[in-house]
Amino acid sequence: MTLFRPCIDLHQGQVKQIVGGSLNDSGATTNFISDKDSAWYAELYRQHQLTGGHVIALGPGNEEAVLAALAAWPGGLQFGGGVTADNAAHYLQAGAAQVIVTSWLFEDGEFSWQRLERIKGETGRERLVLDLSCRRTSDGWNIATNRWQTVTATQVNAETLQALSEHCAEFLIHAADVEGLQGGIDEALVSLLGNSCPIPVTYAGGARSLQDLQLVDQLSDGRVDLTIGSALDIFGGSGVTLQECIDWNHRQQ
Repeated sequence: MTLFRPCIDLHQGQVKQIVGGSLNDSGATTNFISDKDSAWYAELYRQHQLTGGHVIALGPGNEEAVLAALAAWPGGLQFGGGVTADNAAHYLQAGAAQVIVTSWLFEDGEFSWQRLERIKGETGRERLVLDLSCRRTSDGWNIATNRWQTVTATQVNAETLQALSEHCAEFLIHAADVEGLQGGIDEALVSLLGNSCPIPVTYAGGARSLQDLQLVDQLSDGRVDLTIGSALDIFGGSGVTLQECIDWNHRQQ
């Protein structure tokens, strides 16, 4: 059964919604900047028991906001953004249910199985989420690192998903090309994930309405969860309300 999973995206210490593919050293194209802090959102999700959500630090300057969110709901949120084997335990101790890692697993553009084993040794498989956020290429989809700016040679396909699933508890996959655009989900990618992921997976990118939850449920046979960002009313959107997403989860469960 497909569930709605919440998010808290942090950029320069503030809760924001951005166009994913626009993020670089100079900034990002921003859809929304909240006047509420990260802890407010974490507490909101805690009140409604919206589990499996993630806090993502988009670049530097977010540490205080990250720790505030994790403290507001200890054990209730995953954290990603600059996670390495050296700091993963720090965030778990600060209250993260799991840590999310992607860029650190690549050395000189190549996926490092040695680094994967190292961070898994720090977290254990059950507290490790692999972020396989990707961009479309001529061959399908390839993992994108460095705030989705560097497209690696590692494809997101059935073989990759099967191999990596043995080392982590979940996958988080942003479709960077449609992230923040509210132009609809990448249906082909959702179908691939539904057919090929042997462990839980959350997809994010392009969702714009409650109907997208229904579509992901259909395309993945209920095997893929969905994060909705910019279209959500609590992030200034008009496509769907948080209450509608809460009601959806209640019906599914």
